[in-house]
Amino acid sequence: MARQAAMLCQDAVFRLYLDHRRRHKFNMTEHDLPDGTHDEQDARDWLCQACGIESRAELNHNQRATATFLSIRQRFNRWKTQQGGRP
Repeated sequence: MARQAAMLCQDAVFRLYLDHRRRHKFNMTEHDLPDGTHDEQDARDWLCQACGIESRAELNHNQRATATFLSIRQRFNRWKTQQGGRP
């Protein structure tokens, strides 16, 4: 799981998803938060906070965090599909 999480954070499309998600959540425009704002470290920090962990390595042993990660990945994949497979 930790490796999958690391790969997800490296994925530019996932980081774009985080941009879109944040704009939607906080009713922001693309001018307020342009695409490409989230970098790999931002994605890692966001994912750890969302999963309630300090390190992605915890995903290998923390069932609750793993369930949250899988849910996040599922929502991302659903968003990606809605975008036509690409942003």
